[in-house]
Amino acid sequence: MNRRQGKELKRMMRSRAGYGWAVFLAITALQSAWLPQLEAQKSATGAATTGTGPRFQVDPTWPREMPKNWILGAVTGVFVDAKDHVWVTHLPETLTEEETSAVQKPPIATCCAPAPTVLEFDPAGNVVQGWGDPSQDISVYPRNPHGIFVDHNDFVWIGTYMHHRVMKFTREGKLVLTIGTYDKTNGSADTLLLGGPAGIWVDPKTNEAFIADGYRNRRVVVYDGATGKYLRHWGAYGEAPDDKYDFGERNPDGPPPRQFSTVHGLTGTRDGLIYVADRRGNRIQVFEQSGKFVKEKIIAPRTLASGSAFVLVPSPDEAEQWLYMADGTNHKVWILRRSDLEIVGEFGHGGRQLGQMLRPHGMSVDAKGNLYVGEASTGRRVQRFLLQTGPGR
Repeated sequence: MNRRQGKELKRMMRSRAGYGWAVFLAITALQSAWLPQLEAQKSATGAATTGTGPRFQVDPTWPREMPKNWILGAVTGVFVDAKDHVWVTHLPETLTEEETSAVQKPPIATCCAPAPTVLEFDPAGNVVQGWGDPSQDISVYPRNPHGIFVDHNDFVWIGTYMHHRVMKFTREGKLVLTIGTYDKTNGSADTLLLGGPAGIWVDPKTNEAFIADGYRNRRVVVYDGATGKYLRHWGAYGEAPDDKYDFGERNPDGPPPRQFSTVHGLTGTRDGLIYVADRRGNRIQVFEQSGKFVKEKIIAPRTLASGSAFVLVPSPDEAEQWLYMADGTNHKVWILRRSDLEIVGEFGHGGRQLGQMLRPHGMSVDAKGNLYVGEASTGRRVQRFLLQTGPGR
């Protein structure tokens, strides 16, 4: 409200007849001052702004404050289980002394302490449990976790990308199976050792565990989910992986490489397809479960550094109509129509404000269609984005 409007308001309020007009003028002035700010805030909080796909809005109430002064480091994995509980892995070692002042020797402040490496939240955002402590023996501790998946039998699968293992736990954190050997790798042709496993998906029909084995190796590899027995593997386009392949200079205008660059994430769908995120290759490749190549889609081809294709998540509807892709370099989530992999929308923007994101690295979806996005690097948080319904969707 400017000075002239203020004087006019005082004059009219001197008479009862002008009271209604005074109220109207005050409301109009307030709307003029605040509506642009409210619209800007809405724009910054995660609504998809293009295309005909689903739209999302950040939920500022999720998660709740964690107990025991816990704090998250870089988030490396997010998964929503059949109970709509949200599982999160993070890297406690990325936290600074200032962030973990309460556990320094001697303590230098009253807050905070690293959260356990694996956390389970209920749908309201309350911590249910946490497990995984660096003081544990390395044979049972998922050091440097990367990717998490809770299967149809309630087992929790965790990759350890720097140490070449995939570990299978009970919900309570008891180790029941390890695939690979700690700190040992032997290339993409080896059937027993892994090379930088980054993501896991377990087929509820066959109990086969599909692993994105791609920080060191260049393949998708499949094991029996109960025994850990090797079953098969393949590289880009369903061909044999070649660890000596020369990628040359990155050229967005040239043909895509014939080998995977960084097999960073994967997911399966009800119609028997496997979707693979080749992160540094800026692409999604689709396969039958046998490894037969189906198609690919390039996303943001001029993205350099780590690339665009981090994690893939299908929508929870029966047809799994949409495919969501977290892009940790451009700091956003892409929305694709799964049938033809056409981009129909996007949301997110680099930053630390509500609804913005830095290095979205883990992502999952609940039964209602809400997305949960975990941020690595210095993002160090998980946000919930609510699926919007009704007009404007």
